[in-house]
Amino acid sequence: MPHDHSHAPHGHKGHNHSHGPADHLHSHMEHADPAADLQVLADEFIDSFRSARDKSAYLELAGVPRELPDKEGGAPLKLVDIRLTTEWQVGTASPSFGSAELSYLPYPGPMVSERANFAFVYVSMTRKEEVDLRQFLAQRLEP
Repeated sequence: MPHDHSHAPHGHKGHNHSHGPADHLHSHMEHADPAADLQVLADEFIDSFRSARDKSAYLELAGVPRELPDKEGGAPLKLVDIRLTTEWQVGTASPSFGSAELSYLPYPGPMVSERANFAFVYVSMTRKEEVDLRQFLAQRLEP
């Protein structure tokens, strides 16, 4: 959680007390969860792609490659489709202890959550490869 912190002498208690030009305030931010940050970027990418009037231009601006090298040494794969699906999680199921049946918990309305899945679909004469948007973004963000 961000907070303001004064650089006052250690003997002075409290926050945000000014002691002249040498004092200044700054915020301390906790480090965010990288997976959560990636999900925010993916959500923004999807929203922007959906609203883009020229989808091809948007992909170009976003740096999405039109072809990928074939990892098996064949001809490059070409980008031919974008797969965008929406799913709603309406409950959860897990193995029950000592039973062959699943333990099922349906969600009440406010807990139902929406997920969008987005993939770039590349093909060649011999192969098809789907690159998940989160995978694409993670590769772009690597140092």
